[in-house]
Amino acid sequence: MPVQLNECPVEVVISSLSGRWKIPIYRYLYKNDKPVRYSALQRHLPSISKKVLTEQLRELERDGIIERKTYAEPRPRVEYALTSAGQSMIEFLDRISEWAEKHMYPQKKLSKADLEF
Repeated sequence: MPVQLNECPVEVVISSLSGRWKIPIYRYLYKNDKPVRYSALQRHLPSISKKVLTEQLRELERDGIIERKTYAEPRPRVEYALTSAGQSMIEFLDRISEWAEKHMYPQKKLSKADLEF
């Protein structure tokens, strides 16, 4: 996700994560901590269409957040994993989660699981 001189880096990062399914895809890849097949993502996100899942994965790959690895086998297999840049985003996303707890849910006591990214 190269940034142009006239672009705000925060906008670039937020834009790269915007999309109905990008955060759920990111969370699943992060929590799995190992490469994940396309079919596993489909099972984990049953409401997403194949077309949209493919689009979201391509955008995350284009932005350097995930990597796609294809294996040349009799039955070709494709796996997705976070790049080192994608893995380093967890600190940023944890901070957003903490901010949301403090500012968006001040009266509601949320459990650790509610806030865990």
